[in-house]
Amino acid sequence: MKFIPHDYQKVAKDFILDRESSGLFLDMGLGKTVTTLTAIEELKNDYLEEIKVLVIAPKRVAEDTWTTEHEKWDHLQNLKVIKVLGTPKERKLALEKEGDIYIITRDNVAWLVDLLGKDWDFDTVVIDELSSFKSNKSQRFKQLRKVRPLIKRVIGLTGTPAPNGYMDLWAQIYLLDRGERLGKTITEFRRRFFNTLYRHGYNEYELREGAKEEIDEAIKDLCISMKAKDYLKMEEPIYINRVAKLNKKEYKLYKDMERDAVLELGDEDITALSAAAVSNKLLQLSNGAVYTDERKVIEIHNKKLEVLEELIEEAKGEPVLVFYNFQHDKDRIVEKFKKDVRVLDTEKDIKDWNNKKIKILLAHPAGAGHGLNLQEGGSIIIWFGLTWSLELYQQANARLARQGQKETVRIYHIIAEKTIDERVLEVLKGKNTRQEELLRQLKAELKKIERGGI
Repeated sequence: MKFIPHDYQKVAKDFILDRESSGLFLDMGLGKTVTTLTAIEELKNDYLEEIKVLVIAPKRVAEDTWTTEHEKWDHLQNLKVIKVLGTPKERKLALEKEGDIYIITRDNVAWLVDLLGKDWDFDTVVIDELSSFKSNKSQRFKQLRKVRPLIKRVIGLTGTPAPNGYMDLWAQIYLLDRGERLGKTITEFRRRFFNTLYRHGYNEYELREGAKEEIDEAIKDLCISMKAKDYLKMEEPIYINRVAKLNKKEYKLYKDMERDAVLELGDEDITALSAAAVSNKLLQLSNGAVYTDERKVIEIHNKKLEVLEELIEEAKGEPVLVFYNFQHDKDRIVEKFKKDVRVLDTEKDIKDWNNKKIKILLAHPAGAGHGLNLQEGGSIIIWFGLTWSLELYQQANARLARQGQKETVRIYHIIAEKTIDERVLEVLKGKNTRQEELLRQLKAELKKIERGGI
């Protein structure tokens, strides 16, 4: 696919190219990954720099996001991307391969620093989700700090650099400039910009008057901040797909159950009613659990829950509206997030959501598809499980994407790779009608089975 950057992406890319280290404080949905990859590609091919890049990212982002973006765009195909994941032995073997970009999880930073030591040879480091290095006491910060003098260029990416206040900034900015702007130590940073208050037996730190403006001024040449509402058209939501990848065992189980479900239709004409029953079963499987005939729940995988957790982490405290499809989806999400989640049920839930008192609001599209005004409570929708109904889908999205919404609405689809989810998404894009797609797909699958092709 050809990449045609938006103007704000060109600005962000040039910001990276124009300085040795940079912080891109960009909202979700503004394309931080492809912008950074494009800058790396230009450094290598236009600026003719011999660079070796390390990308440090959250686990699922390391596993999928960077390679997916790399594979998607034509102009990036000359870059070789290597994932340094798995066991220590597998990671060592990956490091021995020739490549341009190496991707590790942030939990393996200490391992990598210990392994390479003074032989550290990554001249460029990209820290995806820079704010996860906000603690100067964390091992990941301490270890990366050791090799910082050996790194020529650092690119820090985050949407929320100071989720808990300006005290969070020091460690992040230190990794960019080695203490040039905010001080060589956290103690110096506190002394310059904060008042120390002794309360309840320990110190608290409060920004002194004018300090916020001083800090902003100090780092403005190093960091660029972009909000979605300033660069994206408010009237059109952004649609973003996030892939959940099943492992071989999980995918085999899905395919076996798919085969059995389709075979049940083999002795009869496939009608819309029977096709709907089978597709319903497959949607459950793609979400991670399935009902037996006795209504017991069998869990197949938790990959969508992992992606949901990642998206909530990336939202950095912004409220999210999550749509589920089946009762067992709701139960598993509630069990996973416990006190942070509220199931939409009463008028009080709506009021609390619009007053931003709910971190995760869980709703079924049939129950929240019409008439509810939820636009004051947030601007992020996550579809944990999709629906075949275009009407329900559109109406559910309109709970946030409606008059009075002050932010750009971002709508995330969690798609289980190589499952029925991909077909449903095509239907929702308007490429097929629901009934036609159901009949066509299931008849095709049945013929494959009869030929021994599944």
